[in-house]
Amino acid sequence: MARTILVVDDSESLRTMVKSYLAQEGFRVVTAVNGREALFVARDEKPDLILLDIMMPELGGYDFMRIYSKEAETPIILLTARLEENDKVLGLELGADDYVTKPFSPRELTARVRAVLRRAEKQGTEPDILRAGNIELSPDNRTITVGGELVELTAFEFDLLAMLMASPGRVYSRLDLLQKLQGVAFEGYERNIDVHIRHLRVKIEPDAANPQYIQTVYGIGYRFTES
Repeated sequence: MARTILVVDDSESLRTMVKSYLAQEGFRVVTAVNGREALFVARDEKPDLILLDIMMPELGGYDFMRIYSKEAETPIILLTARLEENDKVLGLELGADDYVTKPFSPRELTARVRAVLRRAEKQGTEPDILRAGNIELSPDNRTITVGGELVELTAFEFDLLAMLMASPGRVYSRLDLLQKLQGVAFEGYERNIDVHIRHLRVKIEPDAANPQYIQTVYGIGYRFTES
């Protein structure tokens, strides 16, 4: 059964272009012209993934995410013409799984759609619980507890932490992590990993400013330590 993609953008030409290309790639595509209409479409269609513009009339992308994230855990890729780092960080903090900067190539967009869908659909293949200190991560149930308390992670954060915990001591570069988790790596996007690492530290570390588990290997990337 074809996966349903909701494309939300106030540009008719962009909606038409993306819909045409994704349809050729085997996806079922529905569209909305702004965040307000997107709420109705998403609630009715229950899409597998949402491509969401940030700047739109009536209800912008960020406001849509604040509302819809309380109703469903649908993966979201932001479509943005804004290049400021704060805009990208805000989108990730609100729960976006990825972003694509306009103008983008259909090939890159399709690669990112497939990568995010793979992450969202991935079921844990390793049933053993991963433990380190007071952290317990269950790949099978996709749950994590810290000190016995359930911690909520985004799909990307969970997969990132599971990957690091599965190989304690191993040093991963940012590009390695991006490639292994998304299946693709585009130059410049590896700094996304820094944002997710920062969020993970806040959620699992006793002191995020002095991380005990997720350590930075300067000039290279990150590693997980069990100490």
